[in-house]
Amino acid sequence: MQKKQNSIGLVWFRNDLRVQDNTILNHAIRNHKFVIACYCFNPKDFETSKYGFKKTEKFRAKFLIETIQDLKTHLKALNIELFVSTESPVSHIKHLVDSFNITSIYLQKEWTSEEVNTLNKVKNALPAEVEVNDYFDQFLYHPNDIGMSISNIPQVFTNFRKKVEKYSDIKPVIENHSVEKINILNNSTKIPTLEDLGFENFETHQNSAFPFEGGETSALNRLHDYFFETKKLGIYKKTRNGLIGTDFSSKFSPWLANGSISARTIYWKIKQFEKEHFKNDSTYWLIFELIWRDYFKYISLKHQNSIFKVGGVLNKDYEWKSDEQRIQQWIHGKTRSSFVNANMIELKKTGWMSNRGRQNVASFFSKDMLLDWRIGAAYFEAMLIDYDVHSNYGNWMYVAGVGNDPRDRKFNVDLQAERYDANGKFQKLWLQETLF
Repeated sequence: MQKKQNSIGLVWFRNDLRVQDNTILNHAIRNHKFVIACYCFNPKDFETSKYGFKKTEKFRAKFLIETIQDLKTHLKALNIELFVSTESPVSHIKHLVDSFNITSIYLQKEWTSEEVNTLNKVKNALPAEVEVNDYFDQFLYHPNDIGMSISNIPQVFTNFRKKVEKYSDIKPVIENHSVEKINILNNSTKIPTLEDLGFENFETHQNSAFPFEGGETSALNRLHDYFFETKKLGIYKKTRNGLIGTDFSSKFSPWLANGSISARTIYWKIKQFEKEHFKNDSTYWLIFELIWRDYFKYISLKHQNSIFKVGGVLNKDYEWKSDEQRIQQWIHGKTRSSFVNANMIELKKTGWMSNRGRQNVASFFSKDMLLDWRIGAAYFEAMLIDYDVHSNYGNWMYVAGVGNDPRDRKFNVDLQAERYDANGKFQKLWLQETLF
């Protein structure tokens, strides 16, 4: 393709905060002689939601800041300057378009309502001749490759998994190369601090199961260590329900959530591991979990805003409660279940909770306490380092009985504690913490 001579392409980063295997960045580099990039710490992402929680709390904010610092360094190596703003994307992007005479913008396609509304506002503020090009780039199996329309996505995960595994291919990773340097370019923008975003600085808790930094560098280091140094990948299926420490699971989810690493990169590294070392149930099971992640994205694509409604994708009518006192008991670890309490204190102190813990506290919230599951989902949205809109709301619907679980199960948290924390080590670790 002929590069647009002397034109500058603008890459608007959102949840694709990486250089390696980034389709959007690749389109801009192939089409333009010069490229600049931007990221907006959108003020709306730090406001309080209707459920009373900040949409982004300090844990994910810190991880995001570290991610953008790392992204800026990687882009600089490709001669691409990253402009950062704490203003709304509308004003920041319009300013860049006007300043650099931008005629083409590139970004990852999103479909949930807040992201769509923001993009529409940006488009409305731009001159008509500016092209806005968005591409799907957060899947393992690209929508063009799954062999079914979005409206035909199965309501049961197993049916989806079997079909994509049998009939679909996974695209190879993309390597991105440098563009020509813009010789005279003034970028006075700065990456905000935690204080700039309204938070106090803090140290990561000494017992956190996720003590890692944000960014592509950290993600790739973790992948290399977990796969090729320690070979923990080989026992993933046996350890993934663990509760304490860094190595009971891959811990890739925070980097996947903001796009510091792609699902394709992880997949092809698993294949490399299988070729160089061994293939077993554990190496497959990590791929299995990546397919679950895809599935929740496709469910979100299919059902759109239904994933945020009280009846979920099944439109089921339950008698949900909204009891502030009981919600606070759950948040601060003061329920009747010490297992639930320990998990909730871990979340409050670290921004992290194991997958096993999440299933139990969500089930307890919706099935035992009978509280509106969307309130619990909104609290997770605020607190989790690895918050991903599709997985978060997909999992909460699933556990609450309004999603993609035909069995509509309820977790027995007492039996779960006996099975996964038989010696009470995890509960002791977190219940000894000062709560306030």
